Amino acid sequence: MRFSIYSEMQLWPGRSPERLYAEVEEQIVHADRLGYDAYAIVEHFFFPRFSISPDPLALFAQVAPKTQRIRFRTMLHCLPFHNPTVLASRIAAASILTGGRYEFGVGRGHGWGPPKAGVRIPDVRELYEETFEVFFKALENERFSHHGRFFDVDDSHLAPPPPPPTRIFLGGTSDATYELAGRRGWAVAVPPLLPYEALRNQLDIYRATCAEHGHTPDIVWIHACYMDEDREVARRDAELPMRRFLEGNASPLTELGSSEELAAAGYGFYTSGIMEALARTPYDEMIDGDIVWVGTPDDVAARVAATIELCEGLTEIAITANPGGFAHWQAIKTQEIFADAVAPRFRSAQGAASADAPRAAATPA
Repeated sequence: MRFSIYSEMQLWPGRSPERLYAEVEEQIVHADRLGYDAYAIVEHFFFPRFSISPDPLALFAQVAPKTQRIRFRTMLHCLPFHNPTVLASRIAAASILTGGRYEFGVGRGHGWGPPKAGVRIPDVRELYEETFEVFFKALENERFSHHGRFFDVDDSHLAPPPPPPTRIFLGGTSDATYELAGRRGWAVAVPPLLPYEALRNQLDIYRATCAEHGHTPDIVWIHACYMDEDREVARRDAELPMRRFLEGNASPLTELGSSEELAAAGYGFYTSGIMEALARTPYDEMIDGDIVWVGTPDDVAARVAATIELCEGLTEIAITANPGGFAHWQAIKTQEIFADAVAPRFRSAQGAASADAPRAAATPA
């Protein structure tokens, strides 16, 4: 079982962008020191309460010399907002600058992004598919050509050349995403905040497609987390940041266009009302309903053990230690407690089976 950190870099009042970036740099160095396998950051544009991370590659290149072994991961590159050959070239450079420790996911991006990026909603699906095709042609071939609606490439190549193959991730909520990941043998990342039942069908599609094509499932489970040795202290200190984390995830929805146009572009999830409902969830229900993990190390270990038991093909747990404007010291504390008191229980197959963790009230909703 791998363990990693995932960050959205939400910007809330009381903290400048410069301070947030400096704190996240320190959190990455700290995570490396503690032995986390990877640090992942969302690529996201235009909506600060959701994220101020438009270019994770730049941050990773800056912090890489300060770390030893941790891998750097963008979750996900929003392909419709990029020239695919330019992005592939930047990834080749990032592999060099991080000492071969860069990995990434790809996706269409959130449904609220295209209008702000100047991408017409009716074009998103076709643009994503063609960008995807050109992007992987560039990464997987010494020379490549492509002739399509959006891109016309003749006998091109990357400089620096394509990096060695790496672990690739898909994420999202559509059946097609999980089918594609299973067909290609890629990892899938379960979006934070959603309990297992919300994506059970999609994960079943992924596992079945992996089996059909001879691949082993590789599922990453992401959950916002806060811990203290005292359960009541943890619950008290986490309430405002966890509320803001959910609100931040739902905040861009107020600017979405018509539901018919979004559904036709494959963005039906964003008009379903799920995120707005989550943002209204009472705090105790967030914890009891497995939307966030808050409590003692034993409480969180119980949640991890239940998730491992429930989710066949799970290979990695990613905690979000700085959601919703948690103070820097609180993010550091959670990273340290999780690394010292939770992760060691599951590092081996035997540990994952027994876990030495309480099982009561541990099954995700």
